[in-house]
Amino acid sequence: MRTSLDENKPIFQQIREMIEDDIVNGELKEGEQVPSTNQLVAHYKINPATVLKGFTQLVDAGILYKKRGVGMFVAVGAYQTLRETRKQVFQEQYVWSMLQEADKLGITVEEVQKMINTMKGRDQ
Repeated sequence: MRTSLDENKPIFQQIREMIEDDIVNGELKEGEQVPSTNQLVAHYKINPATVLKGFTQLVDAGILYKKRGVGMFVAVGAYQTLRETRKQVFQEQYVWSMLQEADKLGITVEEVQKMINTMKGRDQ
């Protein structure tokens, strides 16, 4: 869990994103129980309805499922669903805008690829 919440973004959205991040990062696996509403309410000192709104969005998206009286669990296929969704968002938000800017600057796709390879080499 994050230590604090961002005051500039709706809390239910941050709760949803936190659970999604834990699934994508492998911290929560399919079939595992997610932190309870009570745990999140106590940790962040927030309204239970706020947590439930984030959870409801994840249930509606097929990322979580509820076991009555037990809690919320990561659904089978949640990792793959989130991964595919995020890849699409990444392409639309980052790759598309990068290619538009490259086009404005007259940078070829090959040059962009070379830049990416150079930047990727910095991490190693």
